[in-house]
Amino acid sequence: MSNFDFLYDYREETTTRFVCILGKSLRRFDLALMSTNSFFGKKIVIDLQSGRSAIIGPDDLKEEGYLEHVFKVTEEEAAELANFLEDIVGTVNFTDL
Repeated sequence: MSNFDFLYDYREETTTRFVCILGKSLRRFDLALMSTNSFFGKKIVIDLQSGRSAIIGPDDLKEEGYLEHVFKVTEEEAAELANFLEDIVGTVNFTDL
């Protein structure tokens, strides 16, 4: 471990919600949704099937093509995922300041 320069190294208690959703496109999402005090209140969203993850807040859901790129899904599937995540991510609280 002495070969590394740590930028930060800390532990934190998090809350994780596991959810499986199925939209009209019949695309199944098995997700782990992590809440933490880091990342300005954004959620860590992990697609358990693909292993892809992203730190997501309300601003990211509005970014055109973001979910399609991160989770490698179609526009229709991304719209369904965004619709679900809108209620999950809520508003961003700037806790890191």
